[in-house]
Amino acid sequence: MAQFLLGMTLTALEQVCTAAGMKRYVAKQIADWLYKKRVKSISEMTNLSKENRARLEAEYQVGHIAPAEVQTSKDGTRKYAFEAVAPGQYIETVMIPDRDRATLCVSSQAGCKMGCVFCMTGRQGFHGNLSAREIIAQFMDVEESEALTNAVFMGMGEPLDNWENVRTAIEILTAPWGFGWSPKRITLSTIGDLATLKDFLDNTECHLAVSLHNPFHDERLALMPVENRYPLEQVLSLVRQYDFTGQRRVTFEYIMFAGVNDTKRHADALARLLKGLECRVNLIRFHKIPGSNLASGSQKLIEQFQARLEAAGVTTTIRASRGEDIMAACGLLAGKNKE
Repeated sequence: MAQFLLGMTLTALEQVCTAAGMKRYVAKQIADWLYKKRVKSISEMTNLSKENRARLEAEYQVGHIAPAEVQTSKDGTRKYAFEAVAPGQYIETVMIPDRDRATLCVSSQAGCKMGCVFCMTGRQGFHGNLSAREIIAQFMDVEESEALTNAVFMGMGEPLDNWENVRTAIEILTAPWGFGWSPKRITLSTIGDLATLKDFLDNTECHLAVSLHNPFHDERLALMPVENRYPLEQVLSLVRQYDFTGQRRVTFEYIMFAGVNDTKRHADALARLLKGLECRVNLIRFHKIPGSNLASGSQKLIEQFQARLEAAGVTTTIRASRGEDIMAACGLLAGKNKE
Protein backbone atom coordinates (compact mmCIF):
# COMPACT_ATOMS: atom_id res chain seq x y z
CA MET A 1 0.00 0.00 0.00
CA ALA A 2 1.33 3.41 -0.97
CA GLN A 3 2.37 5.80 1.78
CA PHE A 4 1.60 9.53 1.81
CA LEU A 5 4.02 12.45 1.60
CA LEU A 6 1.52 15.03 2.84
CA GLY A 7 1.94 15.50 6.58
CA MET A 8 5.66 14.74 6.54
CA THR A 9 8.15 17.19 8.06
CA LEU A 10 11.39 18.13 6.33
CA THR A 11 13.25 15.64 8.54
CA ALA A 12 10.86 12.85 7.56
CA LEU A 13 11.22 13.76 3.87
CA GLU A 14 15.00 13.65 4.22
CA GLN A 15 14.67 10.12 5.56
CA VAL A 16 12.48 9.20 2.58
CA CYS A 17 15.13 10.55 0.20
CA THR A 18 18.00 8.76 1.94
CA ALA A 19 16.11 5.45 1.93
CA ALA A 20 15.36 5.85 -1.79
CA GLY A 21 18.98 6.64 -2.69
CA MET A 22 18.32 10.32 -3.39
CA LYS A 23 20.33 13.32 -2.17
CA ARG A 24 19.04 14.89 1.07
CA TYR A 25 18.55 18.28 -0.60
CA VAL A 26 15.76 16.75 -2.70
CA ALA A 27 13.64 16.72 0.48
CA LYS A 28 13.55 20.55 0.45
CA GLN A 29 12.34 20.46 -3.16
CA ILE A 30 9.62 17.96 -2.27
CA ALA A 31 8.50 20.09 0.69
CA ASP A 32 8.28 23.10 -1.60
CA TRP A 33 6.07 21.19 -4.03
CA LEU A 34 3.86 19.85 -1.23
CA TYR A 35 3.30 22.91 0.95
CA LYS A 36 3.99 25.94 -1.22
CA LYS A 37 3.08 24.86 -4.75
CA ARG A 38 0.44 22.45 -3.38
CA VAL A 39 0.70 19.82 -6.11
CA LYS A 40 -1.66 16.86 -6.15
CA SER A 41 0.71 14.34 -7.75
CA ILE A 42 4.41 13.44 -7.73
CA SER A 43 4.50 13.77 -11.52
CA GLU A 44 4.01 17.54 -11.09
CA MET A 45 7.33 17.86 -9.19
CA THR A 46 9.13 18.83 -12.37
CA ASN A 47 12.49 19.89 -10.89
CA LEU A 48 12.99 16.34 -9.66
CA SER A 49 14.64 14.01 -12.15
CA LYS A 50 12.43 11.45 -13.87
CA GLU A 51 14.37 8.75 -12.02
CA ASN A 52 13.67 10.35 -8.64
CA ARG A 53 10.00 10.84 -9.44
CA ALA A 54 9.77 7.18 -10.43
CA ARG A 55 11.42 6.15 -7.15
CA LEU A 56 8.86 8.18 -5.19
CA GLU A 57 5.89 7.00 -7.21
CA ALA A 58 6.83 3.38 -6.55
CA GLU A 59 6.05 3.81 -2.84
CA TYR A 60 4.29 7.13 -2.25
CA GLN A 61 1.33 9.31 -3.14
CA VAL A 62 0.90 12.99 -2.26
CA GLY A 63 -2.21 12.29 -0.19
CA HIS A 64 -4.75 15.08 -0.60
CA ILE A 65 -8.29 14.29 0.64
CA ALA A 66 -11.24 15.65 -1.32
CA PRO A 67 -14.15 16.78 0.89
CA ALA A 68 -17.04 14.33 0.89
CA GLU A 69 -19.59 17.06 1.64
CA VAL A 70 -19.74 20.85 1.95
CA GLN A 71 -22.49 22.87 3.62
CA THR A 72 -22.82 26.66 3.62
CA SER A 73 -24.53 28.61 6.40
CA LYS A 74 -26.67 31.68 5.84
CA ASP A 75 -23.88 33.66 7.59
CA GLY A 76 -21.21 32.41 5.16
CA THR A 77 -19.68 29.80 7.46
CA ARG A 78 -18.83 26.59 5.61
CA LYS A 79 -18.62 23.06 7.03
CA TYR A 80 -16.61 20.36 5.28
CA ALA A 81 -16.79 16.62 5.90
CA PHE A 82 -13.60 14.61 5.29
CA GLU A 83 -13.19 10.85 5.39
CA ALA A 84 -10.55 10.12 8.02
CA VAL A 85 -9.18 7.44 10.36
CA ALA A 86 -11.14 4.60 8.72
CA PRO A 87 -13.30 4.02 5.63
CA GLY A 88 -16.77 5.40 6.24
CA GLN A 89 -15.65 7.49 9.23
CA TYR A 90 -15.99 11.25 8.75
CA ILE A 91 -14.69 14.30 10.61
CA GLU A 92 -15.81 17.90 10.19
CA THR A 93 -13.90 21.12 9.56
CA VAL A 94 -15.35 24.63 9.65
CA MET A 95 -14.25 27.72 7.72
CA ILE A 96 -15.39 30.96 9.35
CA PRO A 97 -15.19 34.18 7.27
CA ASP A 98 -15.07 37.48 9.14
CA ARG A 99 -14.30 40.61 7.13
CA ASP A 100 -10.58 40.31 6.24
CA ARG A 101 -10.11 37.04 8.14
CA ALA A 102 -10.76 33.45 7.16
CA THR A 103 -10.35 31.13 10.13
CA LEU A 104 -10.24 27.35 9.86
CA CYS A 105 -11.61 25.39 12.82
CA VAL A 106 -9.61 22.18 12.63
CA SER A 107 -10.38 18.69 13.95
CA SER A 108 -7.67 16.54 15.51
CA GLN A 109 -9.59 13.34 16.36
CA ALA A 110 -12.58 11.38 15.13
CA GLY A 111 -14.82 11.66 18.15
CA CYS A 112 -13.34 12.42 21.57
CA LYS A 113 -12.46 10.60 24.82
CA MET A 114 -13.21 13.51 27.16
CA GLY A 115 -16.97 13.05 27.50
CA CYS A 116 -17.98 16.68 28.12
CA VAL A 117 -21.75 16.51 28.55
CA PHE A 118 -22.45 19.62 26.46
CA CYS A 119 -20.56 18.53 23.33
CA MET A 120 -21.88 16.52 20.37
CA THR A 121 -18.38 15.27 19.54
CA GLY A 122 -17.97 13.84 23.03
CA ARG A 123 -21.35 12.14 22.78
CA GLN A 124 -20.20 9.93 19.90
CA GLY A 125 -17.24 8.41 21.73
CA PHE A 126 -13.71 8.04 20.39
CA HIS A 127 -12.92 6.55 16.97
CA GLY A 128 -9.26 7.39 16.47
CA ASN A 129 -6.52 10.00 16.17
CA LEU A 130 -6.11 11.90 12.93
CA SER A 131 -2.71 11.54 11.29
CA ALA A 132 -0.64 14.64 10.53
CA ARG A 133 -1.66 14.12 6.90
CA GLU A 134 -5.36 14.14 7.81
CA ILE A 135 -4.89 17.34 9.81
CA ILE A 136 -2.90 19.15 7.12
CA ALA A 137 -5.33 18.01 4.41
CA GLN A 138 -8.03 20.06 6.17
CA PHE A 139 -5.95 23.18 5.48
CA MET A 140 -5.12 22.24 1.92
CA ASP A 141 -8.36 20.76 0.63
CA VAL A 142 -10.98 23.30 1.66
CA GLU A 143 -11.97 25.61 -1.18
CA GLU A 144 -10.65 28.66 0.72
CA SER A 145 -7.25 27.07 1.38
CA GLU A 146 -5.03 29.83 -0.02
CA ALA A 147 -7.13 32.60 1.59
CA LEU A 148 -6.90 31.23 5.14
CA THR A 149 -5.51 33.72 7.66
CA ASN A 150 -5.92 31.90 10.98
CA ALA A 151 -6.46 28.47 12.47
CA VAL A 152 -8.06 27.25 15.68
CA PHE A 153 -7.64 23.67 16.88
CA MET A 154 -11.18 23.74 18.26
CA GLY A 155 -12.90 21.20 16.04
CA MET A 156 -13.56 17.56 16.86
CA GLY A 157 -11.35 15.98 19.51
CA GLU A 158 -8.87 17.07 22.18
CA PRO A 159 -5.73 18.30 20.34
CA LEU A 160 -3.36 17.55 23.22
CA ASP A 161 -4.64 13.96 23.36
CA ASN A 162 -3.23 13.58 19.84
CA TRP A 163 -0.27 15.82 20.52
CA GLU A 164 2.35 13.97 18.42
CA ASN A 165 0.37 14.45 15.20
CA VAL A 166 -0.90 17.93 16.11
CA ARG A 167 2.67 19.01 16.91
CA THR A 168 3.81 17.74 13.51
CA ALA A 169 0.99 19.67 11.82
CA ILE A 170 1.92 22.86 13.69
CA GLU A 171 5.54 22.41 12.60
CA ILE A 172 4.44 22.14 8.97
CA LEU A 173 2.20 25.20 9.33
CA THR A 174 4.90 27.38 10.90
CA ALA A 175 8.19 26.19 9.37
CA PRO A 176 9.77 28.25 6.55
CA TRP A 177 9.88 25.10 4.37
CA GLY A 178 6.16 24.55 5.08
CA PHE A 179 3.35 27.11 5.15
CA GLY A 180 5.56 29.71 6.82
CA TRP A 181 2.75 30.97 9.08
CA SER A 182 3.44 32.96 12.21
CA PRO A 183 2.50 30.82 15.25
CA LYS A 184 0.40 33.81 16.37
CA ARG A 185 -2.07 32.86 13.63
CA ILE A 186 -2.78 29.57 15.44
CA THR A 187 -4.77 28.90 18.62
CA LEU A 188 -4.98 25.52 20.31
CA SER A 189 -7.94 24.79 22.56
CA THR A 190 -7.68 22.20 25.33
CA ILE A 191 -9.66 20.90 28.29
CA GLY A 192 -6.36 21.13 30.17
CA ASP A 193 -4.48 17.93 29.29
CA LEU A 194 -1.55 18.27 31.71
CA ALA A 195 0.22 15.26 30.18
CA THR A 196 1.13 17.31 27.10
CA LEU A 197 0.21 20.95 27.89
CA LYS A 198 3.70 21.80 29.14
CA ASP A 199 5.26 20.48 25.94
CA PHE A 200 2.88 22.64 23.89
CA LEU A 201 3.70 25.73 25.96
CA ASP A 202 7.44 25.08 25.91
CA ASN A 203 7.86 24.14 22.27
CA THR A 204 5.41 26.32 20.33
CA GLU A 205 4.51 30.00 20.41
CA CYS A 206 0.88 29.42 19.45
CA HIS A 207 -1.95 30.95 21.47
CA LEU A 208 -3.67 28.84 24.12
CA ALA A 209 -7.39 28.53 24.84
CA VAL A 210 -8.53 26.58 27.93
CA SER A 211 -12.05 25.17 28.17
CA LEU A 212 -13.07 26.28 31.66
CA HIS A 213 -16.90 26.49 31.86
CA ASN A 214 -17.19 26.48 35.66
CA PRO A 215 -14.90 27.84 38.41
CA PHE A 216 -16.04 25.29 41.05
CA HIS A 217 -14.45 21.82 41.12
CA ASP A 218 -17.59 19.75 41.78
CA GLU A 219 -19.70 21.69 39.30
CA ARG A 220 -17.03 21.55 36.58
CA LEU A 221 -16.68 17.82 37.20
CA ALA A 222 -20.40 17.35 36.53
CA LEU A 223 -19.90 18.99 33.12
CA MET A 224 -16.40 17.75 32.30
CA PRO A 225 -15.25 14.35 33.67
CA VAL A 226 -11.64 15.36 32.92
CA GLU A 227 -11.77 17.65 35.98
CA ASN A 228 -11.16 14.50 38.03
CA ARG A 229 -7.92 13.70 36.19
CA TYR A 230 -6.69 17.21 35.44
CA PRO A 231 -8.21 19.60 37.99
CA LEU A 232 -8.56 23.19 36.83
CA GLU A 233 -6.49 24.33 39.81
CA GLN A 234 -3.50 22.35 38.52
CA VAL A 235 -4.01 23.56 34.94
CA LEU A 236 -4.01 27.19 36.10
CA SER A 237 -0.93 26.58 38.24
CA LEU A 238 0.95 25.48 35.10
CA VAL A 239 -0.43 28.28 32.90
CA ARG A 240 0.66 30.91 35.46
CA GLN A 241 4.29 29.81 34.94
CA TYR A 242 4.28 31.29 31.42
CA ASP A 243 4.38 34.86 30.16
CA PHE A 244 1.21 36.02 28.41
CA THR A 245 1.93 39.73 28.71
CA GLY A 246 3.42 39.97 25.20
CA GLN A 247 2.04 38.78 21.87
CA ARG A 248 1.17 35.28 23.02
CA ARG A 249 -2.33 35.06 24.50
CA VAL A 250 -4.26 32.75 26.79
CA THR A 251 -8.04 32.69 26.58
CA PHE A 252 -10.54 30.89 28.80
CA GLU A 253 -13.61 29.53 27.03
CA TYR A 254 -16.80 29.69 29.08
CA ILE A 255 -20.02 28.25 27.65
CA MET A 256 -23.04 29.79 29.39
CA PHE A 257 -25.63 27.31 30.72
CA ALA A 258 -28.86 28.74 32.11
CA GLY A 259 -29.03 28.31 35.88
CA VAL A 260 -25.89 26.18 35.97
CA ASN A 261 -22.85 28.49 35.69
CA ASP A 262 -24.26 31.95 34.96
CA THR A 263 -24.86 33.45 38.41
CA LYS A 264 -23.09 36.31 40.21
CA ARG A 265 -21.51 33.64 42.42
CA HIS A 266 -19.91 32.05 39.36
CA ALA A 267 -18.75 35.37 37.91
CA ASP A 268 -17.14 36.42 41.19
CA ALA A 269 -15.44 33.04 41.66
CA LEU A 270 -14.16 33.14 38.09
CA ALA A 271 -12.73 36.63 38.61
CA ARG A 272 -10.95 35.48 41.79
CA LEU A 273 -9.62 32.39 40.01
CA LEU A 274 -8.06 34.44 37.18
CA LYS A 275 -6.88 37.39 39.27
CA GLY A 276 -3.44 38.60 38.24
CA LEU A 277 -3.32 36.50 35.07
CA GLU A 278 -3.09 38.38 31.78
CA CYS A 279 -5.92 36.70 29.91
CA ARG A 280 -9.28 36.99 28.22
CA VAL A 281 -12.55 35.19 28.93
CA ASN A 282 -14.70 34.23 25.93
CA LEU A 283 -18.37 33.83 26.84
CA ILE A 284 -20.13 31.44 24.46
CA ARG A 285 -23.85 30.88 24.12
CA PHE A 286 -24.72 27.22 24.61
CA HIS A 287 -26.02 25.54 21.47
CA LYS A 288 -28.71 23.02 22.35
CA ILE A 289 -27.89 19.40 21.57
CA PRO A 290 -30.29 16.44 21.44
CA GLY A 291 -30.96 14.63 24.70
CA SER A 292 -29.47 17.32 26.93
CA ASN A 293 -31.24 19.11 29.78
CA LEU A 294 -28.82 22.02 29.52
CA ALA A 295 -30.18 25.27 28.11
CA SER A 296 -28.81 28.61 27.00
CA GLY A 297 -29.49 31.73 29.07
CA SER A 298 -30.72 35.02 27.69
CA GLN A 299 -28.44 37.49 25.93
CA LYS A 300 -29.19 39.99 28.71
CA LEU A 301 -27.95 37.60 31.38
CA ILE A 302 -24.78 36.85 29.38
CA GLU A 303 -24.14 40.59 29.06
CA GLN A 304 -24.63 41.03 32.82
CA PHE A 305 -22.12 38.24 33.46
CA GLN A 306 -19.66 39.98 31.13
CA ALA A 307 -20.14 43.30 32.89
CA ARG A 308 -19.48 41.74 36.30
CA LEU A 309 -16.22 40.17 35.07
CA GLU A 310 -15.16 43.41 33.40
CA ALA A 311 -15.84 45.33 36.62
CA ALA A 312 -13.52 42.91 38.41
CA GLY A 313 -10.77 43.64 35.86
CA VAL A 314 -11.16 40.55 33.66
CA THR A 315 -11.16 41.28 29.93
CA THR A 316 -14.25 39.53 28.59
CA THR A 317 -15.84 39.13 25.17
CA ILE A 318 -19.03 37.48 23.98
CA ARG A 319 -18.28 35.22 21.06
CA ALA A 320 -20.70 35.50 18.15
CA SER A 321 -22.31 32.20 17.16
CA ARG A 322 -21.50 31.16 13.59
CA GLY A 323 -22.92 28.38 11.44
CA GLU A 324 -25.55 27.17 13.90
CA ASP A 325 -28.02 26.45 11.09
CA ILE A 326 -25.66 23.83 9.60
CA MET A 327 -24.58 22.39 12.98
CA ALA A 328 -21.17 24.04 12.66
CA ALA A 329 -21.23 26.16 15.85
CA CYS A 330 -19.31 25.45 19.05
CA GLY A 331 -20.07 21.99 20.45
CA LEU A 332 -22.13 20.82 17.47
CA LEU A 333 -19.54 18.99 15.34
CA ALA A 334 -20.28 15.31 15.20
CA GLY A 335 -18.92 13.86 11.97
CA LYS A 336 -20.82 10.95 10.55
CA ASN A 337 -20.59 7.32 9.56
CA LYS A 338 -21.81 5.97 6.28
CA GLU A 339 -23.02 2.42 6.15
